[in-house]
Amino acid sequence: MSVAPVITTGTRLTDDEALAMYRECSIHELGRRAHEVTMRLHPETYRTYVVDRNINYANYCTAKCIFCNFKADPPDMDSGRKDLPSGYVLSFEQIGAKIEELLAIGGTQVLMQGGLAPAEMLPFKWYLDLMRFIKKEYPQVHVHAFSPPEIYAFEQIFNMPVREILLRLREAGLDSIPGGGGEILVDRVRDRIGIGKTNTEQYLYTCREAHKLGMKTSITMMFGHIETIADRIEHLRLIRDLQDETGGFSAYICWTFQPGDTPLGRLKQFPPDYTGEPDGKHLVLADANEYLRMLALSRIYLDNIPNVQSSWVTQGPKIGQIALFYGANDMGSVMMEENVVSAAGTVFDLNENQIRDIITDAGWQPRKRNFYYEPID
Repeated sequence: MSVAPVITTGTRLTDDEALAMYRECSIHELGRRAHEVTMRLHPETYRTYVVDRNINYANYCTAKCIFCNFKADPPDMDSGRKDLPSGYVLSFEQIGAKIEELLAIGGTQVLMQGGLAPAEMLPFKWYLDLMRFIKKEYPQVHVHAFSPPEIYAFEQIFNMPVREILLRLREAGLDSIPGGGGEILVDRVRDRIGIGKTNTEQYLYTCREAHKLGMKTSITMMFGHIETIADRIEHLRLIRDLQDETGGFSAYICWTFQPGDTPLGRLKQFPPDYTGEPDGKHLVLADANEYLRMLALSRIYLDNIPNVQSSWVTQGPKIGQIALFYGANDMGSVMMEENVVSAAGTVFDLNENQIRDIITDAGWQPRKRNFYYEPID
């Protein structure tokens, strides 16, 4: 049986202590400690979920992320990949039809993300008009849209400061920003897996500017590829530091890389019987055990982020349920549409009743929430 390392610096983990916990604690000990943190922050008798829909308004993208099978090359760009899908841009009418389907099942929120499209394909006015269209036609819907890489790309493409971009989008109807594109906030990793997208400083700068304007964002981590455990902890430290500064992160969501037939998934792997730690060079895929360990460590380390979501979308309903005992206080989204992860070959589907049953079977009362984690049922 592993012996949990002693924390000597008070209640807040240092990076060295976090690394020691990862190496020395059993999965059960990590889960116990994470659950204690969750119960301290969320002693209520319920656990939450949200009914929303992912709408990928377009998939044209100039970035060259080797973990993505969803993007399409813009017409004047050739990434050299012949496995990419055809490009599209949804019309406002198509987007409206998707929102109406969401409202029909009691949904309250849309999460909208696209690729990094060139200005000649989607001018800034198109994004503003999209926000105005949604707020005019569906004023009751919370618009959670445009990840930090998208917003920072707007700054570059439209030659406009991030602050001004955010102000104009908010005036047009943007409510909050999803934390997509975080992957691992270590440039050695980002430079290899996400060419042409924000580096660590640019990603955090965009989040900081949104927080300074009073806009909430979520924050994510995609792990289980070429990063080391120390890289993951550096990622956690950077977002904890920014949360200390701004308090703008509403929730943290982590999930495991889904290899599918992506270029990243075809990198050289360690042999199946390898039991050491990742070295930052070889692909080391994360299983359900590793997901729960990292989820638990994240909950313990991120003492200033109020909410942690379960990733049943990548782990399936059973592990998604167990995550409620490993640091998660929220089951995330019913997610009546998901395109990016499914393009890498992972498809799990749950409706609202099934999510409520999962929460009930785990011993809590299920409560539907809004973006701000306030129960609305």
